[in-house]
This record gives sequence, structure tokens and C-alpha cells, in this order.
Amino acid sequence: MSARPPETMQATRLLRTGDIRTVEAPVPQPGPGELLIKVEAAGICGTDRHLFKGEFPSVPGKILGHEFSGIIVDAGDTGMDLGARVTCDPNTWCGACAQCLRGRVNLCQNNIATGIHRDGGFAEYCAFPAAKAVVLPAGLDPLHGAFCEPLACTLHGMDIGAAQAGERVLVIGGGVIGLMAVQIARLAGAEVGLLTHSAAKQGLGRELGADHAVGDAQLVREIWPDGADLVVECAGVAATVAQAPSLARTGGRVVVLGVLPQGEQVPIEPFDLLFREVQMHFSFLNPFTHARAAAMIANGSIIVAPLVSRSIPLDQAAAAIASPPPKGEVRAIVVPR
Repeated sequence: MSARPPETMQATRLLRTGDIRTVEAPVPQPGPGELLIKVEAAGICGTDRHLFKGEFPSVPGKILGHEFSGIIVDAGDTGMDLGARVTCDPNTWCGACAQCLRGRVNLCQNNIATGIHRDGGFAEYCAFPAAKAVVLPAGLDPLHGAFCEPLACTLHGMDIGAAQAGERVLVIGGGVIGLMAVQIARLAGAEVGLLTHSAAKQGLGRELGADHAVGDAQLVREIWPDGADLVVECAGVAATVAQAPSLARTGGRVVVLGVLPQGEQVPIEPFDLLFREVQMHFSFLNPFTHARAAAMIANGSIIVAPLVSRSIPLDQAAAAIASPPPKGEVRAIVVPR
């Protein structure tokens, strides 16, 4: 039997744009079909910083945290096992709107995103839909479960890009998404390049399978004079989104995985895209990829241990989200005590 949860807990709420605090909150009571999860680890994503700045739409007053995993301490009516370790797919599609009915569930018009529209994982406990929980091995490092959600999003983007064995794949950005994209491209049998200004991330990229890791686009052009078959933009920076098509070969593909602030615009040259027939795609969320991501982390196909830059207690989460990440940081993990 699991110990009875306390009545209150610490949680990090975004009260309004620019106002995030770790406060005392009631421990949530799971409703029908829900679990109560004791959070073990929750990753601080760039989206959390966009939410703090008001650059990404959200519901005020919610507990942030959409990349998290933990232990089931109350299974309610779900039939799931107490004590199981689970990773949490944060997106709950409605299944009834026009987009869901055509299989485009990531574009659901009524999606409820945990950590954005409902309380998330920057807390000691989280009530969560059992249907969106994926069981992880009991022996998995607790920190690693927090990487399932970003890997699921990366898999969707790489599915769109459809890298093939022998192709050249350029990943722009050395953050957690970029370093996972490097590994996925390597698993596909591609020749992989990583473009990032950070020397530390270049080194990490090589360790994780990049054949080339450079800090300047001109060096990419020297390695691959006619460009990459697939360019994957993971930095979420206007300049690199604009630059990505120029690094793709004629007949190549670009997939934008990075998240830019709402309203930001990027110059694109349609003439170039047209006459070189460069396909440009955008990737959003994680449709049907979360369980696959969990399996890849569980079986070691994707290595995540080197992506943990630091772990911090819950009472430091608000300050970490409100501040730019330290130079060279890949992922900070919040570990509630």
C-alpha cells in the first residue's frame, strides 16, 4: 500500500505573464479515470519560458510542467498498479473535432494540455488522465522519464522529415530536441551534421552520433557543398529558420521543430523554394509518438543521461524558468522533494 498523500504540497504556478511563484497548494484529488502521481522529475522546456513571457498562449494560474514522470500513489478507478512508474503524455485530444476525425489529433481544436491548460508537473503531486500515462520500467533512472515528452515531439518531426539511410541530415540547434534529432537521424542510417555555436554542445553531439559538429553555416557548406537532404531546425530562432532552406540541397526538405514566440515573423524567399523545389514543413506536438518515445528511452536506443545539465529542487523552479538558461545548458530537471 502507498503512503497516504499529505493535504498540501509545493507547486510552481504561472499566476500571470511575468509572475511565476512556487506556492503552497492543495494536493489534487483524482477524478474518474485519473491517477494521482507523485512527481519524480519534470524538465524545464523552452516553452515554459515562452509561457512566462506571454509568448505562447496559456491559462493563467496553472501549475506549469509538461515534461514529467512519477509514481502512481492513487490509481482510483483506473485499474493501473499502485507504485508503477509512468511518463505522462500531456496532450488530451477530444477525439470528436474535425481534426481528430481526420487523424490529425495534434491539431485538435479542443486539446487540453497538461501544464498549460490544466495543472502540470512542477509540483509534488499531479492528477493526470490514466489514458495518457505510459508505464516505464521500475528500474529506469527517475530523471530519464522526463525526457519522453520532448523525444515524442522530436520523433514526430523526424517522421515528417523521413530521413533515409545514406542521406545527409543537418540538425540546427544543440538543445535537447536537437541532440535527440541527431540520435534519431543516426539510427536511420544518415550522415549527420550538427550546427550549434556552443563548443560543449558540438562535443556532446559528436558523442551522440553526429559525424560533423560545427559552429558556422559556412563550415556546413564546405562539408556538403550542395547541401543536406534534410535540414531540421531545432533552435527556435528566427535567423536559423530563415537560414535553413539555404542549407538544403535542391529537392531537399526542411522541418521546423523549434518554437518561436507567437507573432514573430521570418523572411523566406519563395523563388528559391520554388525553383529548387525545397519542401518546408512544420512539426507540432506528439501525435501517437509518446509510447514509442518511452520505449526508446527504456531500451537505451536514445541516450538521455548526458542531456541532464543540472537537477534543481522545486523551490528553485520559478527562478530557473524566469531566467535565461545558463550558457551550455541542455536540460534542467526539477526534482520535487
